[in-house]
Amino acid sequence: MMNSYYAFIKAIETGSFTKAAEELGYTQSAISQMVHSLEEELSTTLILRSRTGITLTPDGQEFLPFIKNICNSHRELLEKHKEMEGLQSGHIRIGTFSSVSCNWLPGLMKDFKEQYPAVHFELHQGDYTDIANWIKEGTVDFGFVNPKSVSKLTTIPLQKDEMLAVLPTNHPLAANKKVSLFELTNEPYILLEEGELNEPLTVFQQNNFELNIQYRVHDDYTIMSMIEQGLGISILPKLVLSRCPYNIVTKAISPSVVRTISLAYKDKRVLPIASRYFIDFIIERYNKAL
Repeated sequence: MMNSYYAFIKAIETGSFTKAAEELGYTQSAISQMVHSLEEELSTTLILRSRTGITLTPDGQEFLPFIKNICNSHRELLEKHKEMEGLQSGHIRIGTFSSVSCNWLPGLMKDFKEQYPAVHFELHQGDYTDIANWIKEGTVDFGFVNPKSVSKLTTIPLQKDEMLAVLPTNHPLAANKKVSLFELTNEPYILLEEGELNEPLTVFQQNNFELNIQYRVHDDYTIMSMIEQGLGISILPKLVLSRCPYNIVTKAISPSVVRTISLAYKDKRVLPIASRYFIDFIIERYNKAL
């Protein structure tokens, strides 16, 4: 029974029965049969098949979140069974964004695995909105977020992270010690897409300034490369700029723009024991910096 649910989810995630079969270790016909079995169980058609791939039917879209919940609950059941056997077999699923996954998580995972070497990690990278939704639906156990961007989740502040103006090296403002919000308004701006909340954008709006947004980009490092080529300016977190591989200039902003990096989870009591331990490990490491 569960196999048909997992086959359906994997087919949607990969966009084809062939890829789903490869990832799950079945034949394509077996995946097709499992999905067909699920459709018979629910007395409807869930997936439309064509030469270009597969798409969800309206009924499939309605059933998808419920089937995801069943799969996630089943994973939680298996994790609970593992927990009964001890922490060593734990699997930790984390929602994160690039500055944390590049600068914090590798060291944290390395130190944690020294204590619990058999623990496995699974990282899902997205923006604040993605991460909050993944936590709520159970795709990840917990995640890193800006607390202003989430609701109905427990958030634990870890560290404040100043945001800096990022300029090409030959930019007229590059000689200034600090730059003002007003000075940044007339420049071509490259916006880091962070979901429903964008901290710099909010600060500009609060000060009644309008940015000249020319580009919207989901990756910090792509923005740095674009700035290096003189395509515009941006405001990025100090955390991601700490290991900057590009020839660009960073400047403090007046008034300052600061975000808070927090941990978020839905209900810690039902999380796998490995995730609970790792949450406590992270909090102990970082909340001293606040």
